[in-house]
Amino acid sequence: MRAGRVAAVLQSGGLLPDLTVEATVRMLGSLHPGADPETVMSRAGVTRLRDRRVAECSGGEQQRLRFAIALLSDPEFLVLDEPTAGMDVAARREFWATVREDARHGMTVLFATHYMEEADRFADRVVMVDRGRAVADGSASSIRARISGRTVSALISPQDAASVAGSSSVRSVAVRGDRHFFDTTDSDALLRLLVSRTSATEIEVAPRSLEEAFMAITRAGRTNRTGRTGQEGPR
Repeated sequence: MRAGRVAAVLQSGGLLPDLTVEATVRMLGSLHPGADPETVMSRAGVTRLRDRRVAECSGGEQQRLRFAIALLSDPEFLVLDEPTAGMDVAARREFWATVREDARHGMTVLFATHYMEEADRFADRVVMVDRGRAVADGSASSIRARISGRTVSALISPQDAASVAGSSSVRSVAVRGDRHFFDTTDSDALLRLLVSRTSATEIEVAPRSLEEAFMAITRAGRTNRTGRTGQEGPR
């Protein structure tokens, strides 16, 4: 970092629409002695797009091009702002595989994302920000541990689900598609109830997600800052 080897992938801008992908990488690569345009295009997954004009690239493809450009300087510190915005599932997986490989070789990566599953899977340290305030800081597992309980889901009839929802171990119930999701304080007790007293099938138990932790933490924080009148209290 003392050598100034810091790069960033921004969410938008920074590209000339009339240039091809290859021309963009080679032009900017000329600013970095020793840069290898072919290698960075391969690492960023844009080699097959080399002859395509930037204006003809999708949003996800342009993000991968920005990633290739960021790699030209062989940075020690890489800043990513919503790096996978516009990418499809396959491109997103390839992108993070490349980033993880770079991180294993010593690169420090700082990224901002609204995809909680990305932060959960790829970040060693997570900082949650709500309205400009840091509300949590730590590993994903330590932040999830701040809220208790698990989520149990199952294929279950509405009648059985209504009966189970009245259990003291169930805090709330949500329906998504054909499945009912029970937020529970005691997953073992709920499992026994589902198996012994209902016709539930395809039962699954999952830990609370990082998104659920974020919602619980921010909800609690806003409640603590709000008075009885409903007005936000002093900051």
